[in-house]
This record gives sequence, C-alpha cells and structure tokens, in this order.
Amino acid sequence: MSTLAVIAAIAALHGLPQDGPIVTAPASESSDSQRHREAVAYANPMPRGAPSADYPLVAWCDALVTGHVVLGESLTDADPLDLDIIRLGKLEAADFRAALRTAEPRQTAATRAAAREAAAEATSRWAPLMAQDEAVRSQAFGLFFGLPGRCEHAARRIRDGVTTAPATPEDVGLDPN
Repeated sequence: MSTLAVIAAIAALHGLPQDGPIVTAPASESSDSQRHREAVAYANPMPRGAPSADYPLVAWCDALVTGHVVLGESLTDADPLDLDIIRLGKLEAADFRAALRTAEPRQTAATRAAAREAAAEATSRWAPLMAQDEAVRSQAFGLFFGLPGRCEHAARRIRDGVTTAPATPEDVGLDPN
C-alpha cells in the first residue's frame, strides 16, 4: 500500500479532514520540531537517480507524483481509495509546482536545466507501465510507495528561499549510531 493510501486510510478511520496538501506535522509545528524532521529527512538515503539539490529534487518529486496520478487516472476500475489517492496526489503535485514557480526566479539556468532533466527522468519511469494492460497498471499503482520525506522539506526550503544547509541529526541532538 502506498504512503498516500496509508495516510488516506488513517485519516478516514479517524475522521480527519483530507483536503489540502499532505501534512506530516501539525500546522503549529515549532521551528525546533521542523528542524528535527528536516534533519532526519535529509539524513536518510535517497533513491538511486534522485537529485541532491533541492530545486531539481522538487521537480523530480513532482514528476513522480504526477506520473502516479496519471497512472491511476488510466484505470477504469479505480475504487474509492484509489480515487482518494489520486486526489491527494494532485494536491501534493500542485504544492510542488507552486514551490517550483515561487523559487524559479532565484535559480540559475543550470539549476533550471537540472530540474527539467530530473523531471524528464522521473516521468520516463512511468512510461513502460502506461503501455501495460490495466491489471498491471492497477498493481503498479497500488505498489507505489510514495516519496522520500526530503521532498516535503525541499519544497518548503525552495518556496521560502532557505539557502542554509539543513540541520544534521547531530545538530538536533540525535545519535547517528
């Protein structure tokens, strides 16, 4: 089950509102808590091929979520949970695109090119699946495990113009061993 599916299922079970971007922390999160989550997210290894710089990473994350949504929309037998995952994916992708638009004027031509390349690479990962029959597409849609936590933080950082390095686990008092 994908991360989005788990979040949607938990939210449905607890009667939590599900409109808007997926939030993994409270709206009134303290800066220390946010810094702690960011340190953990940036300390975790990234999937092979994921960009390390924030702006191209957000473009890569957007393309992965958008590809997942397109795959889900290709299904004729989508169940209510699938439809909710698609809805949440669209919201998440819109949040990434808004961050990219906000940060674009601050990016160099090389960074913008790296973002386009990262997005194209991530989009290409969905192409072989789109050529499959519906049963395979449905299974692939259900097996998408979601995005690295760093995507959320990178989007916030580029949106807010943060240029300092993210905190490390040691900076926030976590023992890496």
